[in-house]
Amino acid sequence: MLRLTNIQLPLDHEEADLKLAILDTLSISDDQLIDFTVHKRGYDARKKAKIVLIYTLDVDTCLNEELLEKFAKDSQVKVSPDMSYNFVAQAPEDLSQRPVVIGFGPCGLFIGLVLAQMGFKPIILERGKEVRQRTKDTFGFWRKKILNTESNVQFGEGGAGTFSDGKLYSQVKDKKHYSRKVLHEFVDAGAPEEILFVSKPHIGTFKLVTMIEQMRAKIIALGGEIRFEQRVDEFHFDEEQGTDGHKRINGLTLASGERIDTNYVALAVGHSARDTFEMLVKNKVSVKAKPFSVGFRIEHEQSVIDDARFGDNAGNEILGAADYKLVHHCNNGRSVYSFCMCPGGTVVAAASEEGRLVTNGMSQYSRHERNANSAIVVGIEPSDFANKDDPSDVLSGIEFQRRLEETAFKLGGENYDAPVQLVGDFLAGRKSGEHGEVSPSYKPGVKYCDLSETLPDYAIAAIREALPAFERKIKGFSMNDATLTAVETRTSSTIQITRDRESLQSINVEGLYPAGEGAGYAGGILSAGIDGIKVAEAMALAMMAKR
Repeated sequence: MLRLTNIQLPLDHEEADLKLAILDTLSISDDQLIDFTVHKRGYDARKKAKIVLIYTLDVDTCLNEELLEKFAKDSQVKVSPDMSYNFVAQAPEDLSQRPVVIGFGPCGLFIGLVLAQMGFKPIILERGKEVRQRTKDTFGFWRKKILNTESNVQFGEGGAGTFSDGKLYSQVKDKKHYSRKVLHEFVDAGAPEEILFVSKPHIGTFKLVTMIEQMRAKIIALGGEIRFEQRVDEFHFDEEQGTDGHKRINGLTLASGERIDTNYVALAVGHSARDTFEMLVKNKVSVKAKPFSVGFRIEHEQSVIDDARFGDNAGNEILGAADYKLVHHCNNGRSVYSFCMCPGGTVVAAASEEGRLVTNGMSQYSRHERNANSAIVVGIEPSDFANKDDPSDVLSGIEFQRRLEETAFKLGGENYDAPVQLVGDFLAGRKSGEHGEVSPSYKPGVKYCDLSETLPDYAIAAIREALPAFERKIKGFSMNDATLTAVETRTSSTIQITRDRESLQSINVEGLYPAGEGAGYAGGILSAGIDGIKVAEAMALAMMAKR
């Protein structure tokens, strides 16, 4: 097969034009073309009046070898890479130990699935509830302001990604094409087949719920075990029994008091498992502080973004609801950027601790809600939140987050309503009284405030500088009636649970495999799934090597 890249056609092209473009690019006749498939379809909207679709195509002809030789110096005609997934091991029938996976978000899901597909019958422990009950609890919080700290946007089957836009693209390097494994498993579980070829695939919350249930069923059918409402409260170790004099994990204890013995534990707990991070530090597992970001959610009417990005082509079915990605480097040395943009979506309450308020964004597959929303966040370095009394405190980022979340909770009225402010008032430094054209979508409710109280001064100054700069890229971005909702703090983990690059085990605890977003090795559904596959392979190879 040949892979043709950068095949450009008008937005309104006919289906037959793809075939004609192949024949023209390769200078071959119709009867020499055997077949072709679309590997990727994106678009270039830099010229709104002349938006073009950009294709990557896998093509089979009766002249493949000759064409490769003919186009040897053409970077847009190459051999199609083999993207099929091959398992690295197969568990023996007399498997003496079962690996344990802690957390059933996207990363834990793929660790468990790939281990099960290799025959290792993993035990998966999830502190939250199964996805449908978790959805009831979460929607109940949004309606009635009753927070279940173990079943919410952050905790439960599917992880935080369940209540999101369901984005399935990433910038991680993927030389082994693990992303194709992730996408194919999602399609097998009921995701739309278009996620295999559109440039920015997404799924949306309701489709994710059904998919996760299907993938859970597959793991169970393969011999895996999934246990909900099972929080891990302690690890157990053999002191200096591992290689290089390191301690080795030999089991764990659940909140119920039950102990599970194992020498292989994948830790895929997500970025909000603060109590687990505290337990790791207490047990002297190697952890270090890392940068993260904090800010607000900004909302515009989706039509404003569509018009700014697509002009007269706004509403085109192929283009869908417009998104954006923005960054601005400020005079005070800070960087402000958009994060987790949700076209046609809503701002949601994402708290997991009582008395603290957190926002996030989500969309359904249709992206048909009235507003577009995105986090507008400022980069935070460990030096910004270092504990002056204890510089070695690697968890000081959590306390930094908590202070911001507590302030937002108080400003909102201490009932999980969120503090909001119109962009025009925020830029002018005055308190807002009511909404304008953009009605805030956050549930349970909102309270109009002065958001300058919710973030450090340097962050407020940076966002005030960035919003007019973003206006120059997207007309209407800093419009007076756009709405800011506080506060967004859970953009990524505050720590990295350090692991060896080759074995993927903790650098000082043999048998413990930090994984995914909570451990600092992923950011989003796709990258978390990719990391999950890598960790599952590392665990399988280690278990086979110990036989």
